Amino acid sequence: MNGIAVYISIICIVICSSFATAFQSQFLLFQPCSRSIASAERTHIKQGRYASSKVLHLAADDDVQALLERAKKLREEAAAMSGKTLEELEEEARQEKQVNQDRQRELIESTRNKLQNASKSPSRIVPVPDDARVMIQQAASAIERACNDGMTRQTIRFALITEDEEMSGELNEWPGGAKQMFREAGCPLTEALLREVHVGFSNQSSNPSVIATKDVWDFDGSAICTATSENGETDVTALIFPNTDSKYLKDIESISNQVGPDKLFLLINPFWRNIESFGFNILQPNGKKRAQEVIFDNGYDVTYAVFRFSARGEDCVAVKAYPYDWQLYAYREDPSWFNRQIPIWLGSSEEEPKSAQFSELLNSRPEFKMSKNMRQMQRMMGNDDQ
Repeated sequence: MNGIAVYISIICIVICSSFATAFQSQFLLFQPCSRSIASAERTHIKQGRYASSKVLHLAADDDVQALLERAKKLREEAAAMSGKTLEELEEEARQEKQVNQDRQRELIESTRNKLQNASKSPSRIVPVPDDARVMIQQAASAIERACNDGMTRQTIRFALITEDEEMSGELNEWPGGAKQMFREAGCPLTEALLREVHVGFSNQSSNPSVIATKDVWDFDGSAICTATSENGETDVTALIFPNTDSKYLKDIESISNQVGPDKLFLLINPFWRNIESFGFNILQPNGKKRAQEVIFDNGYDVTYAVFRFSARGEDCVAVKAYPYDWQLYAYREDPSWFNRQIPIWLGSSEEEPKSAQFSELLNSRPEFKMSKNMRQMQRMMGNDDQ
């Protein structure tokens, strides 16, 4: 009995195996056929889509052509109604379009000019720079604005402060004289300025200019500082601390001729105020005349200046940045911060301000109704003088 069961099981396995083999063969035969059918269907769909797209494109072309024909017909009708030819009507349309474009350009140019004039308004208030870094940035901007207006001969008058010194600090007496002034303030400020000024080729290059400084007279603290761009051209030349000696008139004339009229030449903190500083000197009897010819007849206007001085016992500052007016400030104690002063704007002046002008403005301001010493006494007594 067991032998019969085993025999029947073997027969069943053989039959099942044969059936599976036959089914697999039929499936493999059917698979290429199904793939061919699917491929044919996709090709048919693509052809249908292409045909539909082509039909739509042709229909769109027909619509465009119909619109063009319609527009042409309307132009012809308009020309007939106006008694003009189609060419004349089209020429008038072109002229009208040109007029509208010209008006639009004029409007844009007018708006641009108004914005430029507003940014150059002399009444714009220039703030007091807090330190040397801000002062250098202000000076560089003023120099570039003046240079863009064709001023290539300029005078810069820095407040001689060191890198870590605040503008509101005590005035430095410079016991070491001009050499100390040059070493600690004049030279560092000028070199930093020439790194910030971007004119000529340096304005088009992303690489920084090479700054070089050469002494003129060591005992005078004077020097020539240059900024050379990567193409080897000197874009900016600065003469630091020139004075009324005839040598500097020769140097200024020589440098000006050497750099040419289109290159920027700066005089940094010259030791003269105006032509009257070149008074009669028995050693150079024609010094005043030469100064007029070399300096004052050739520009060298002050385009940036920061003056610090005392008026009515108050610490005052005057700031000039081309093309704006002089801005006048006086420092006052900050009530919310111990041992700190803040600048109070007093007004502006077209001309370089005098001490008397500051005194008049201080007398008219309620913040300065009491003297500096009186305000200090009031605070010591616990009274608020604000």
